[in-house]
Amino acid sequence: MSFQTINPNTNQTVKLFEEMTEKTVDAKVAKAHLAFTTWKETSYELRANLLYKVAKIMRLKKSELAKTITLEMGKLISEAESEIDLSASIIDYYADNAEAFLADIVLHPKDGEAIIRNCPIGVLLGVMPWNFPFYQVVRFAAPNIMVGNTILLKHASIVPQCAAAIEKLFEEAKAPEGLYTNLYISGRQASALVSDKRIKGVSLTGGEKAGASVAIEAGKYLKKVVLELGGNDAFIILEDADIEKTVDWAVVGRMNNNGQSCIASKRFIAVEAIADEFIQKFKTRLSKMKLGDPMDPTTELGPLSSEEAAVDLADQVQRSVDEGATLLLGGKRADREGAFMEPTILTDLKPNMAAYYEELFGPVASFYVVKDEQGAIDLANDSEFGLGGSVFTQDIERGKRIADQIDAGMIFINHPTWTQADLPFGGTKRSGFGRELSELGIQEFVNKKLIRVTELSDPF
Repeated sequence: MSFQTINPNTNQTVKLFEEMTEKTVDAKVAKAHLAFTTWKETSYELRANLLYKVAKIMRLKKSELAKTITLEMGKLISEAESEIDLSASIIDYYADNAEAFLADIVLHPKDGEAIIRNCPIGVLLGVMPWNFPFYQVVRFAAPNIMVGNTILLKHASIVPQCAAAIEKLFEEAKAPEGLYTNLYISGRQASALVSDKRIKGVSLTGGEKAGASVAIEAGKYLKKVVLELGGNDAFIILEDADIEKTVDWAVVGRMNNNGQSCIASKRFIAVEAIADEFIQKFKTRLSKMKLGDPMDPTTELGPLSSEEAAVDLADQVQRSVDEGATLLLGGKRADREGAFMEPTILTDLKPNMAAYYEELFGPVASFYVVKDEQGAIDLANDSEFGLGGSVFTQDIERGKRIADQIDAGMIFINHPTWTQADLPFGGTKRSGFGRELSELGIQEFVNKKLIRVTELSDPF
């Protein structure tokens, strides 16, 4: 297997990277383990200063790093620059707050003293996807480096230059050797690596198949694992929603990152009273989107991450149409070179159709009409995924009541599911388990050690 930069705007191969040998991987694991023995003893101040340097270098190189993202997976250049900004803010957030988040917790037993101390556990393996090649990595690496753990990172095979660039940032910041290590290894190698006694935990963001494979290995060897998998987020539009603003957010929610986001708004569920108005305006907006080179700042919709992704998405749409779904817009590959798909809207979807339950990872929206609020809740919950969702209404208390009834990890009111450093991120059901970001995200890979003090007395 080789790791390849293939420009999805042209489908031309740019650069190849070879998979690491077992001997090389073993040596890198050994260095990460050795680094842990000293890094765990460092102060929070020293750890924070290192991360501040990484964030500073990242910002200084924003243009260069953003272009690498866009080259490798087709993200619009403006969105790639925003991803670098977000990533740097996450690094700073944990540098700022980790010491407080990990402070001793004082208990009050009926006699003596007791505290809970948050201690690092060792070398961690991260398996990360291509769709947010910097953000996904730093939200795992930054908090755990502040804990005192060390990081091995297996990145997606289509973003090898992004993977190398992140490791280079730590090198330029003078991080100890072995603190953060990039591994060019296959998914099979990553699953096998979970058995290594030197690795104490695993975090994976990606598809269900990869998540299940890693979880099986982690369970077999009693390793802690965090999984952030797919999503099929509902976007509920109630009769009292501000339709103009809702349509604006619907376009952002579905088409951000060219539609390739776990938390993208995928199922648009409108109550009858406003369904026609919403879909007419939504369709008009999508039909006018400018497809083109993602490096061009005027482009509104770029390519999918790869030709394979575009072929698979077009096949999902066609299978759904063959099964009886209706195309309201698009449905085909765009008539141009590269991994492009037209903006697409599917409706008349039924539970026996491919697009009803499957995640559509690209610029394809599913549209549903329901009778009322309860119908919207029931449909939102009729999914094996439970990552995020959103409710659009001018009655905030009503929105909160509906949020309480939706089975997902994150519900936003009057905004698509989103992310920022100080908000927890994660799902339920087949969307995975565990949390990243916020204070919760730094608590996943720690040993919450109880230290108990009592007066010495006669045991009899």
